[in-house]
Amino acid sequence: MPSPLVRTKLYVPRARHVVVPRSRLTDHLTREWPPRLTLVAGPAGFGKTTLVAAWAGASGRPVAWVSLEESEQQPASFWTYVVTALDNAAPGVGAGVLPLLQAPHPPMESVLATLLNGLEALPDGVDLVLDDYHLADGPAIAGDVAFLVEHLPPQVHLVISTRADPALPLARLRARGELVEVRAADLRFTVEEATAYLNDVVGLDLDDPEIAMLEGRTEGWIAALQLAALSLQGRDDAAHFIAGFAGDDRYVVDYLVEEVLGRQPDAVRRFLLDTSILDRLSASLCDAVTGAGNGKAMLESLERSSLFVIPLDDSRQWYRYHHLFADVLRAHLLEERPGEVAGLHRRAAESYAVSAEPVPAVRHALAAGDVELAADVMERSVIGMLRRRDEATVRGWVDAIPDEVVHRRPVLAVGFIGALMSRGEFQTVPTRLDELEQVLADPPADRVVLEEHELARVPGAMETYRAALWLVAGDPAGTVAHADLAIARAAPGDDLTVAAASALSGLASWAGGDLESAHRAYSLAVKGLERAGNIADVLGCSITLGDLRVTQGRLGDAKRTYEDALRLAEAHETDGPLRGEADMLVGLSQIALERNEIAAATDDLERVAALGEGLGLPQNPYRWRVARARLREAQGDLTGAVDLLDEAERVYVGDFSPDVCPVAARRARVLVALGRTDDALDWARGRELTADDDLSYVREFEHLTLARILLHQKDADGTARAAAYGLLDRLRVAAEQGGRTGTLIEVLALQAPATGGGRGPHGLRRALDTLERALRLAEPEGYVRTFVGEGAPMADLLGALVRQDPSWRYPRRLLRAFEGATTGPRHQGLVDPLSARELDVLRLLATDLSGPAIAGELYLSLNTVRTHTKNVYAKLGVGGRRAAVTRARELGLL
Repeated sequence: MPSPLVRTKLYVPRARHVVVPRSRLTDHLTREWPPRLTLVAGPAGFGKTTLVAAWAGASGRPVAWVSLEESEQQPASFWTYVVTALDNAAPGVGAGVLPLLQAPHPPMESVLATLLNGLEALPDGVDLVLDDYHLADGPAIAGDVAFLVEHLPPQVHLVISTRADPALPLARLRARGELVEVRAADLRFTVEEATAYLNDVVGLDLDDPEIAMLEGRTEGWIAALQLAALSLQGRDDAAHFIAGFAGDDRYVVDYLVEEVLGRQPDAVRRFLLDTSILDRLSASLCDAVTGAGNGKAMLESLERSSLFVIPLDDSRQWYRYHHLFADVLRAHLLEERPGEVAGLHRRAAESYAVSAEPVPAVRHALAAGDVELAADVMERSVIGMLRRRDEATVRGWVDAIPDEVVHRRPVLAVGFIGALMSRGEFQTVPTRLDELEQVLADPPADRVVLEEHELARVPGAMETYRAALWLVAGDPAGTVAHADLAIARAAPGDDLTVAAASALSGLASWAGGDLESAHRAYSLAVKGLERAGNIADVLGCSITLGDLRVTQGRLGDAKRTYEDALRLAEAHETDGPLRGEADMLVGLSQIALERNEIAAATDDLERVAALGEGLGLPQNPYRWRVARARLREAQGDLTGAVDLLDEAERVYVGDFSPDVCPVAARRARVLVALGRTDDALDWARGRELTADDDLSYVREFEHLTLARILLHQKDADGTARAAAYGLLDRLRVAAEQGGRTGTLIEVLALQAPATGGGRGPHGLRRALDTLERALRLAEPEGYVRTFVGEGAPMADLLGALVRQDPSWRYPRRLLRAFEGATTGPRHQGLVDPLSARELDVLRLLATDLSGPAIAGELYLSLNTVRTHTKNVYAKLGVGGRRAAVTRARELGLL
């Protein structure tokens, strides 16, 4: 589950009372066509948030608001708040993005691409407001925000409120007219606005010279005017006070706060100082910190008095102080009662801990200097936070606690190791594991264990992390050995450790091509996860189980895997479909597609679209697009297939699984089908693939793709085709030895037309023998598309098999499938496919145009057209124009 969000940070701040109308600024912000970016920048206390909130409330457009804090300097936290806010304002726009952000290392390129695609599809506009942006701005955020700004669709408007200019290309936006700016000079109150505030809102009844003097002394700084107004309330010597008012901004603040605090009753003053340590205020939290029990009444009184208390929700349960006011209060607290500050923070930490809010609890415990209290909170919450995938927060704690404190807390130590592993920081993990091993073997006298049942799971967890280290190091044997130890050392009932270790063992076997061992390990993981109630993780493992069975050529087993997982998910539904149901439907669609059940495959993918990408696991955005691309390819829309594969590559998430079917390799196959063999060959060169490579299971799909490319490559001496034959033969042997029957069927289906079908009786015999073997393997599982996809040469061979054995129904069934298959460049059925220009010539040969007319139509010389025509005749195996057109129609080229 995702880490819980502070929902009040997504509320548009509400005005406490009547605010001064600032039409000169709201009119400046309001445009018929909103700019790409609106920047409201100025120092603290200049009314930035109030202005933007007032404008947003009157804009008439949906508003996605985020009040940022320093904790949003982490990309995952920042973008989770941004996407959630957008999804609140425009439901559905974040559905495909939030799952990506839950990965240990969110793929930001995929996150932003998916988000921008969702925003592009919005029928109406939306305003995204990032308030207090300076608190989150930094190297980890700036580049991605700049990318967002540059690619925002026109109906989306970004508003940034900040104390400092953000690291964005402001000059370029300004030059293009895509930036609207409101600066400190604009934000300052004019004399008219100061009059409206001081007399109409506050009710001071000052005369014009007094207001002009006060406005001049404060230079229109709104916070200073607010403080001055508080000091002036009830005074009889307003003129004297204003006349003595002088100094720079900081001096003004200190002076006016002193005036305000000095005039408050002792109880109010003490409450203000005590609670200034809190970022958010509630009655119960204030009571815990002050010990006075009057938090609710005091907060309501402060709000009525406009004493810089800002409500954060509609029910007035949560508040905060104006940032500037809080800063000054804290400064006075430290000056007046430095010895009490630690105690206030400690009580805040204890209150947050009781409320199960570990993050602020830890922050206040550390501020109190109470490392042991902070460690207690961390230890009680670290395992749960890791399960919620909040590794970034735990990783931040690693640097906040001295090593000697962690060393004697084995539960906390193993939690920190888990956070480091999930973030890919492996350097110190072996040493930490060795030290933890020593602590378990010889416990120190001051060892701390808050929950014994958590200590019992430490040995199993340690071996799980050792297994993961060996996996990262590329040592499958070491991975499996430590995974077995993890299972042996797991505490009774620790299903998650057993499941994690089993999955790691499965990953090692999978990457090594031992699919049966991988399937056994993942099946064990599924059982543990199901017992633990982690149904979404069960579905995640089911994806792998299905993929393994497909590669093994066991389509029926794969289908049952997806169907069983889908039934399990449906049985655990409470408020609607579970995450992962969409992934099961994608898997089912691929089985249906291979069996040529086009309607069923289409229906499954439409159900996925109806569920929305939010109900998919992190891999679903790319897997769904690959599935749709394969369906488009089967329907003859090759260009649409390429577009979808491009999208799939942008949103790809591996999630530690070996990338055994790379999206780019699938794209290269479609390029071959489009006749763009040179482009496909460029991909192969970029991957440094050659026909002489040592073969491995992880790259098997890529090498099989290379063989397809080589079979279509044009060379005078046939070197490429010879290399393809050799590569296919080696791939066949590897698939046989690895029990990868699905791969073997595909290899044989490629080899059959390539081994000499139609080139004499011996060649035909070899081709038919190869094809017959493929069909015997494929028939029990109902394969169709693997054969139909190979076009007319395959149809010719199937026809020969039918003539050879008319009683065999399976070849006849495949031949019938060809009748409804969409033909195109992939289905040319030629040993040497026509080039794009040769196809152009062929299409014009089917008209009444003469040779010179064809040359003119194509802007070619007559000699060039004649050369292309000869090539067409040779490739089609015909001797003239009429025969070429007839043969082309048979192959579906026209």
